[in-house]
Amino acid sequence: MPSMFLSKYFFAKTIVIDEGYLEEISWQSDLRFDDLDESSFLKELAWVVLSSGMKERVVRNLFGMISNCFFNWKSAKLIVDNEDQCFYEAIRYFNNKPKISAIIDSAWKINSIGFSQLKKMVRENPIETLQEFSYIGPITVYHLAKNIGLPLAKPDRHLTRIAKLEGYSDVQTFCNEISKISGDSIPVVDIVLWRFATIEKDYLNVLSEVGNSCEFIEKSLGA
Repeated sequence: MPSMFLSKYFFAKTIVIDEGYLEEISWQSDLRFDDLDESSFLKELAWVVLSSGMKERVVRNLFGMISNCFFNWKSAKLIVDNEDQCFYEAIRYFNNKPKISAIIDSAWKINSIGFSQLKKMVRENPIETLQEFSYIGPITVYHLAKNIGLPLAKPDRHLTRIAKLEGYSDVQTFCNEISKISGDSIPVVDIVLWRFATIEKDYLNVLSEVGNSCEFIEKSLGA
């Protein structure tokens, strides 16, 4: 990874922080899979299920109320024991029965397996294990993985386009290279670039222009 993209990355990170997302970066940076508990897993799983095909802003505005409907994700057993109540309260705020049902089905699965055993399974085979949950597909599985503290990036359309711009066909390799030279974790690299793409609609051209400016400065200094 040439130093040129490092300049682009730190430019993007500065914009993201200036737009008020430092807390989001810090949250992602502090995540550790070893610290993951059942409540946090339920919460992040529900977030990814609800976010599938939805604008992040919409889910964020409703998530607090939906969380209350599921006892703030205290335990899978509590949701299972009160599944009808959870379902009918939740669809008042988020009228998507398949997604609400998927959250309840996930609680059943977690309660049946036991969280300790499930966590062991995720540690040993994260992608395959997480995709056993409804709405967790080949792309969203990486969203969930990074949100529970695993060193992975989500290969969504934004990161795929940025990686391609820099000559990479694989988002994981791309983000790993940036991580190694920037000192930020792979999930932080992911969230910085993704958030930058949501802030700056013409993000590919902006990053290209930053790169051109840096190249011009380097050539001028070397002249």
